[in-house]
Amino acid sequence: MQNNSTKTKEMFIVRALEKILADKDIRRSHHSQLKKSCDTALEQIKAELINAGQIAEGNELPCAALPLPKNDAASIINAETYFLPFELACKSRSPRIVVTALDCLQKLIAYGHLTGAIQDSANPGHLLIDRIVITIYGCFNGPQTDEGVQLQIIKALLTVVTSQHVEIHEFTLLQAVRTCYDIYLSSRNLVNQTTARATLTQMLNVIFARMENQVYEVPPTPSTTTLNDCIASPEGNGEELTSEATEISDSDEAIASELLAEIITAAFNEAMKEQSLEPDVAEMEASVNGNGSADSSHSDHDSVELHSENDAIVTAKFTHILQKDAFLVFRALCKLSMKPLPEGQPDPKSHELRSKVLSLHLLLLILQNAGPVFRSNEMFIMAIKQYLCVALSNNGVSLVAEVFELSLSIFVALLSNFKVHLKRQIEVFFKEIFLNILEASSSSFEHKWMVIQALTRICADAQSVVDIYVNYDCDFSAANLFERLVNDLSKIAQGRQALELGANPMQEKSMRKRGLECLVSILKCMVEWSKDLYVNPNMPTPALQVQSLQSPTTQELQAGDNADAISAQNSSLRSTHGGSSHSLNSYGSAKNQELLDLPEALEERKMRKEVMETGIELFNRKPQKGVQFLQEKQLLGSSCQDIARWLHDDERLDKTVIGNYLGENDDHSKEVMCAYIDAFDFRQMEVVAALRILLEEFRLPGEAQKIDRLMEKFASRYCECNPQNQLFQSADTVYVLAFSIIMLTTDLHSPQVKHKMTKEQYIKMNRGISDSKDDLPEEYLSSIYDEIAEHEIKMKNNTTMLIAPKPAGKQPFITEKRRKLLWNMEMEVISLTATNLMQSVSHVKSPFTSAKHLEHVRPMFKMAWTPFLAAFSVGLQVCDDPEIATLCLDGIRCAIRIACIFHMSLERDAYVQALARFTLLNANSPINEMKAKNIDTIKTLIMVAHTDGNYLGSSWLDIVKCISQLELAQLIGTGVRPQFLSGSQTTLKDTLNPSVKEHIGETSSQSVVVAVDRIFTGSMRLDGDAIVDFVKALCQVSVDELQQTQPRMFSLQKIVEISYYNMERIRLQWSRIWQVLGEHFNTVGCNSNEEIAFFALDSLRQLSMKFMEKGEFSNFRFQKDFLRPFEHIMKKNNSPAIRDMVVRCIAQMVNSQAHNIRSGWKNIFSIFHLAAGDHEEPIVELAFQTTGKIIGELYRRQFAVMVDSFQDAVKCLSEFACNARFPDTSMEAIRLVRNCAQCVHDAPQLFAEHAGMENDASVAEEDRVWVRGWFPMLFSLSCVVNRCKLDVRTRGLTVLFEIVKTHGDSFKPNWWKDLFNVIFRIFDNMKLPEHVTEKSEWMTTTCNHALYAIIDVFTQYFDVLGHLLLEELFAQLHWCVQQNNEQLARSGTNCLENLVISNGFKFNEVTWDKTCQCILDIFNATLPKELLTWRPNKGTEQQPQQQLPRRASSTPHSTSSAPQEPTFMALAHNQFEALHIKCVVQLELIQTMDNIVFFPATSRKEDAETLAQAAADMSGCRGGSGQSQQLQLDCQREEQGMYGYLRTRQLFTLAECLMQSHRFAKCFNADQDQRNLLWRAGFKGSVKPNLLKQETASLACVLRIFFKMYGDENRRSDWPGIEQELVQVCKEALAYYLSLQSEAHREAWTSLLLLILTRLLKMTDARFATHVSNYYSLLCEMMCFDLKPELRSVLRRVFMRIGPVFNIMNVNINLNVK
Repeated sequence: MQNNSTKTKEMFIVRALEKILADKDIRRSHHSQLKKSCDTALEQIKAELINAGQIAEGNELPCAALPLPKNDAASIINAETYFLPFELACKSRSPRIVVTALDCLQKLIAYGHLTGAIQDSANPGHLLIDRIVITIYGCFNGPQTDEGVQLQIIKALLTVVTSQHVEIHEFTLLQAVRTCYDIYLSSRNLVNQTTARATLTQMLNVIFARMENQVYEVPPTPSTTTLNDCIASPEGNGEELTSEATEISDSDEAIASELLAEIITAAFNEAMKEQSLEPDVAEMEASVNGNGSADSSHSDHDSVELHSENDAIVTAKFTHILQKDAFLVFRALCKLSMKPLPEGQPDPKSHELRSKVLSLHLLLLILQNAGPVFRSNEMFIMAIKQYLCVALSNNGVSLVAEVFELSLSIFVALLSNFKVHLKRQIEVFFKEIFLNILEASSSSFEHKWMVIQALTRICADAQSVVDIYVNYDCDFSAANLFERLVNDLSKIAQGRQALELGANPMQEKSMRKRGLECLVSILKCMVEWSKDLYVNPNMPTPALQVQSLQSPTTQELQAGDNADAISAQNSSLRSTHGGSSHSLNSYGSAKNQELLDLPEALEERKMRKEVMETGIELFNRKPQKGVQFLQEKQLLGSSCQDIARWLHDDERLDKTVIGNYLGENDDHSKEVMCAYIDAFDFRQMEVVAALRILLEEFRLPGEAQKIDRLMEKFASRYCECNPQNQLFQSADTVYVLAFSIIMLTTDLHSPQVKHKMTKEQYIKMNRGISDSKDDLPEEYLSSIYDEIAEHEIKMKNNTTMLIAPKPAGKQPFITEKRRKLLWNMEMEVISLTATNLMQSVSHVKSPFTSAKHLEHVRPMFKMAWTPFLAAFSVGLQVCDDPEIATLCLDGIRCAIRIACIFHMSLERDAYVQALARFTLLNANSPINEMKAKNIDTIKTLIMVAHTDGNYLGSSWLDIVKCISQLELAQLIGTGVRPQFLSGSQTTLKDTLNPSVKEHIGETSSQSVVVAVDRIFTGSMRLDGDAIVDFVKALCQVSVDELQQTQPRMFSLQKIVEISYYNMERIRLQWSRIWQVLGEHFNTVGCNSNEEIAFFALDSLRQLSMKFMEKGEFSNFRFQKDFLRPFEHIMKKNNSPAIRDMVVRCIAQMVNSQAHNIRSGWKNIFSIFHLAAGDHEEPIVELAFQTTGKIIGELYRRQFAVMVDSFQDAVKCLSEFACNARFPDTSMEAIRLVRNCAQCVHDAPQLFAEHAGMENDASVAEEDRVWVRGWFPMLFSLSCVVNRCKLDVRTRGLTVLFEIVKTHGDSFKPNWWKDLFNVIFRIFDNMKLPEHVTEKSEWMTTTCNHALYAIIDVFTQYFDVLGHLLLEELFAQLHWCVQQNNEQLARSGTNCLENLVISNGFKFNEVTWDKTCQCILDIFNATLPKELLTWRPNKGTEQQPQQQLPRRASSTPHSTSSAPQEPTFMALAHNQFEALHIKCVVQLELIQTMDNIVFFPATSRKEDAETLAQAAADMSGCRGGSGQSQQLQLDCQREEQGMYGYLRTRQLFTLAECLMQSHRFAKCFNADQDQRNLLWRAGFKGSVKPNLLKQETASLACVLRIFFKMYGDENRRSDWPGIEQELVQVCKEALAYYLSLQSEAHREAWTSLLLLILTRLLKMTDARFATHVSNYYSLLCEMMCFDLKPELRSVLRRVFMRIGPVFNIMNVNINLNVK
C-alpha cells in the first residue's frame, strides 16, 4: 500500500509535467526556462524512483492516477522540491499550462502531498505555502484572465484555505479571500461568479468554524472535509471511475466541466430541491444563491484595504492566530461594505454595487452563524461597533433595495446575537432608521415593506421584544422604542398611511397584514414570556375543537395552553431566543446588571421617565413652568448648575426654547445662562470655532437684547479659557467680534437678504473694535469671512423636525416625482444623522439588561394596549379579508390572555367588549350583515371563554350575552322562526342572501355547539372566584332574557346545568355560588309567567334533592342557604299553583330525604309557616300533613338533629292554629304543640348541647332549653290565644296552662318572668279587639279564663312566683277590676280573694303590705264618686279622668234595647254602666275583704245565727250548751280566715278602706235630690238608686274586724286604740241609724244593730260599761222606733245588763267611779 501511495504521487507529478511539456505553447522562447525546469524535474523523479526500486531503468514513467491520501512514512519524493516548474508554469501566459499547473498543485495540497510547511528559500522568514498561495492568486490578472484559469484559481484557493494539511494565516489568508472576491467581481462568466461566491462562503465558514473549534480544542467538523471533497476535487472522483483505463479519457476541459457542474448544482440545489450534497452545504449554498440572484459588481481597488491594518497591536488582543485571521477577514468585509456608491442611481452591474452587496451577504453569513467566541471576543465587538454599525447606518438608508434589505437582515442578526453589547447602536437603528422610515410620509412602499419584514422577524423573538422595552422604554435617557414601535405598527395595521405611500390596493393590504403580523407577534411574545403565570382551567382536556377552524398560529397558541406544552416549554423558555442565552453566558458584564431587572424598580424608573417627558413637553411650551414642574417632582436640581447641565445633556429639549430661556432678562435665567456657557471649554480654539460649538447647542433668540447678553457671557468665558491669547486685549473685543460673526452669518446665508456683505465691508465693519492701537489683522478677519461664507454656523441636525409628518390634507396633491425627491432628501438626512450618531456611540459601553422576570409584560401591555386595540378593531371593522380577520382575532385573544394573567380588568373588559361587538350578536347589531369574520369572532370568543375563564371576571357578562344571542342566531340559521323575533325580523331568514344564510347557519355547526357546551361543562374546572363571576354574568343575562316581551329560558337552563356540574365543589366555594344562584331563583321563581316560575321551581327541586343527598354536618348552614329560594318564592309569589308546587316539593323532600336534612329544617318550617296562612285548602292540608308527620314521627326518631329548628316548628304550628278557615287543623295544631312540649321535657339537654349559631351565643347554657324550647312554644300558644276565635283560643289557653302546670316544676325564676310577660299580654288593652261586642266577649271569656288559670298557677308554684311576680299580678288584677266588664271585674276580685285565701298563710309582712295596698288601690279606683256630681247637661264633659283612655265600654243589657237614644243620653248611659260596675266592684271588694279576713260565708252564717239567737231569746229558748257549741264553731271558721296573718295596722288599713266606702254610700243614700236625678236619667232602671248594700256590708265588715281584734289576746297592746276606733264607729253607726227616715232603710240596718248589740253583750262588764256609757243616750233614742222583734229582744237584753253592771239599784256611785 505504501509503495502504491508513493507511486501514485510520483506518477501524478510526472503526468502533470509531461502534460505541460506536451503543450504546443512550451516551444515558445519565453517558456524556455519553464521547459528546462520541467525536464530537470522529470529526470530527477525518474532517478529517485530507480534508486528506490520503484521502476526499472529504461522504463517509462507510469501515467498519473488518482493519488491516495498522503502517508509520510512511505513518502520517497518530497513534493516541495518540485514546486519550481509549477511556479513557472503559473507565471506563463498560456491558459492551458496555467490550468494544468494549478490543477496539479490543487491535487497535491488536497491530499496532503504538498504542505508548504518548510521555509521559503527565496523569501527567508516566510513559509513555502505563502509563496505557493501567492503563485496561485498571481495567476489572476483581472477581467481578461482566462475563465478556465479563474475556475482553477478558485478551486486551488478553496483547497488551500479548507485543507487540513496546510495552514495559511493573516496576509496570505486575506489575499486568498481577496482573489476569490475579485474573481467574483471581475469575471464575466456567470458560472465563475457563482462558483467564486460559493467558494467565499465556504472559506468564511471554515475560517470562523476553526476559530470557534480551537477554543474548545475540537478538530474541524466532518462537514468541512465533506465540503472539501465536494468542491475541491470533484474531478478526482471522475478520475477514480476511469482509473483502470489505459488511455486518459478526461481532459482538463472535462474536469472543469465536472467542477462547474458540481458548483452550479450546489449553488442552485435549494431551488431544484435536490439533496446531492451534505445538508449543511446545501443550506449554506442555498442561502448564497437566494441572496445572489441579483446582479452585483466590484472593482479591483475595493480589496486593497484587506491588509491595511494588519498590525501587531491588534495581534496582542487575540489568544490564537485563528482569531486574528477571522478578525482581519471580518474587518476587511466591514470596510468593503462602507465603500460609497457613485452619485445617482447606481448601475446594478457596477463593481461598487456588486462589491457592497457581496460584502453585506458575507457579513450576514458570518453574523448568522456566529459562535460563542465571535459573540464575546472584545475585538469582534469593537469591530462591529466601529465598522459594521457605522456601515449599516449608511447602508440602512440606501435607495438600493438589495443593499437596504441586506442591511436590515444584518441588523436583525446583530439584534439576535449581539444586543447585549450594542445597546446604543440598536437605539440609533430603531430611532433614526427603522421608525423614521415607517413614520415618514414620503418613504417608498418598498422601503417600508422591507422594514416591516425585518420587524416581523424581530417581533417574533420574545426575549428581544421584552429586552427592547426594559432597556429603552425603562431607560431614563433612552428613547421609548417599544411604545413608538407599537404605535407605528398600529397605524400601519389600520391602513392610515395608504395615501402617503401611493401604493396600490394589493400593496396596501399586504402592508396592513404585515403590520398586524408584527403586532400579533409582539403579543404572542408577551404571552410566551408570561405563560408561567397562566393557569389553564382545562389542563387535562385537549385544545378547543373550534381551533380547527382557525389559522395555524391560532392552533399553536391553543396548543400552548395544554399542560404538556407548558411543561415542555418551561425548560427552554430562555434558550430559544436567537442566541441571547449564549451571549449572556459568555459575556460577563451582562451578569452585573441582573439587579436592574427587578420589575418594581423598572416600573418606578419608567414612571419617573414619563414624568420627565411630561416636564420636557411642558418646558418646550413654557420653559419656566417645565423647570418648576421637574423640580417639584425632584427630577431636576434646584441650583442653576443643575439646570444648565440638564439643558446641555437632554437632547429632547427644543433648541429654540433653550435659546429663548437662556436669553431672558430675569436674574434666574441669567444665572442659568452663565452656568450653561461656563460649562463649555474654549481652550486653544479660535473665536469662530468656539462660537460654532456654542451655537450648535441651541438656536439664538431673535431679540437683539437676548443675543447681546449671550455674546457678552460668551466673550467673558472665551477670554477666561484663553488668557494667553495676544490677539484680544479684552473681552470687549471678543464680544464685538462675536456679534459681527453672527451678523455676517445671517447676512450671507439668509435668503431674505438680497445684497450680501462683501469681505471689504466686513473688514471695514470690524475696524476699531480692539482695545489696542492696532486693529485686528485683515488676514484674520478675511479668514473669518471665508470660513463663514463656506460653512454656515448652525445647530446640530434635529431629525425629529425633519421627519415631521405633513398635513394630511395636502398629501394627495404631491406628485410621485416630488415624493421621490422628498424621500431622497430625507434619506440623506437620516443617513447623515444615523452615521454621526453611530460614530459618536461606537466607543460607548452601555450596560444592557437581559430581561428575565415575567412581570415586565404587565407594564408593557398597560402602555401599549390602546394602539393594539385600535389596530385590531379597525382591521375587523373595515376588512373582510380572512387573513386580516384571523390576525386581528389572534391578537385580541393574546391581548385578553395578557390582561387576564396580570388581572388588568379595564384592559380585559375593553378587549372582550370589542370581541363581543364584532360577533354581531349583541342587541344593537344587524344580524343580516353576518360575514365569515363574524363567525370566526364568535369562535374566538368561545375559545377565550374556554381557555381564560379563570381570569375573565366581569367580562364574563359580555361573553355570556353573546352566547345567549348565539342561540337566537342558531334558531334563525336552522330555519326556525322564533316567536320572540319581532316585526321585520320575523321573516329575516327568507330575506337574507345565500352567503349570509350560510354564515348564520354556521352558528349551528357541530363545532360551535360543542364549543359552547364545553364552556358550561368546563365551568367545574374554573377556580373559586371565576365560577362566581361566571354565575353572576349568567344570572344577569338570564334576567334580561326573562324580561323580554317574549321571554327565553336559555340562560336559566344553563344555570341549572352548571349547578349540577359544580355541586361537588368544596362547601366554601359552593356557598358563594349559591349566594348568587339563590338570589336568581328568588327572582325567577316569582316571575309573573307561571311557566317560567314552574321551570325554576322544578329545577330548584331537582337541585335540592341532589344537594340533600350529600347530607350535612352539625353547625353548618349550607342546606339553609340552599332552601332559602323556596321560602322566598312562597313568600312573594301569589300564584296558588306555584305555592302548591313549593309545598309539594318540600313535602317530597321531607318524605325522601328527612334523614339527610339538618339546617334545612328551618327553611322547611318557614315554608310551611307561610303555607299555613294560605286560603287554599290543598296547600294548607298538605303542609299540615307533612308538619304532622315531622312532629309525630320524625321528632321521635331524630329530634336531636332537629333541635335547631324547634322554634320554627312551633311558630309554624301556631300559624296553622291561627288559620280560621280550617278549625279542625287549628285544633290539631294545638294538640301537636302539646306533643312538642313533651319532646322538650324529655330531652332538655339537647337544647343546651346544640347551641344555635345565629343568636344563642350570649345565652347561658342552662337557659338554652327555655330560650329555644319552652319559651317559643308557650309564646306561640299565647299568639294563638291573642289571634284566634273563641273555641281555638280557649283550646290554646287551656293547653298553654296545662303545659305550664305540668312542666312548671322545671322552670327557673327568670323563665317565669318571661312567661308571665307573655301571659299578661293576653290582658293588654292595646291588643284587645276594637269592636265592642268582641271586646266584651274577649273579657268575659278569655281574660276571665286566663285570670283563674293564672291564680291556679300562682297557687301551685307560689313558693317560686310569690316574691317574683306578685306585684305584677296585683297590677293585673287592678287592671281587671277597672274594665267596663262586670264579669271581668267580679272575676278580678274573686281571683284576688282566691289568691290570698289559698296562699295567705305563705305571705310575709311585706307581702301583706302589698296585698293591702292593692286592695286600697282597687277601692280607691272603683269608688263611684261621680254618682254625687253627675248632671244631665254635663254628661259628656264629666267623664272621669281615668276613663278617658278607655276606647270602648260595655253596654248593659237593660239599655241594649234602646239604640235610638240621643247621643248625650247614650253617653250618659255608658257612664252609668261604668258607675254601675264600680258599685258592683265595691260590693264584691267588701265581700272579698270579709272573705279574706274571716273566710268565705263566715260572716253570712254569723249574721244568720245572730238573728236566730235573737229570735230564740225572744222566745226564751236560750241554753248554755248551745252557746259553747256556737263558740267552738266560731273558732273553727275563724281559723280558716287570714285574720291571724294580718298585722293590726294592716287591719286598720283595711277598716279604713271599708269606712270610706261606707261613708260614701251613706252620703249618696242621704242625697235624695241626686238620687232622684239619677233615677230620672235611668240609672239602675226603674228603682230609685241607692247604695244600701254597700253601706251596710262595709260597716259590718269593719265592725267584725274591730270586734275580732278587740277580743284577740294577741293584740292586747293594741286594745286601747282598737277600743277607741270601735267606740267611734259604733257611735257613728247608731247615730246614723237614728237619723234614718225610711223604714226600709232602717230595716236594712237591722243586721248591723244586731251585730253591734250582740257583740256588746259578749263583752266583759268593764268593756260593756265603757261602751254602753258612750252609746246609752243613742240606745235610749232607739226605743222610740218601731224596731223589729229580734232587735227589740237584743236591745232589751242590753238594758237588762246595764242594771247589774252599773248597780243601778244600790251601788250606782261605785259603778260610776269604776
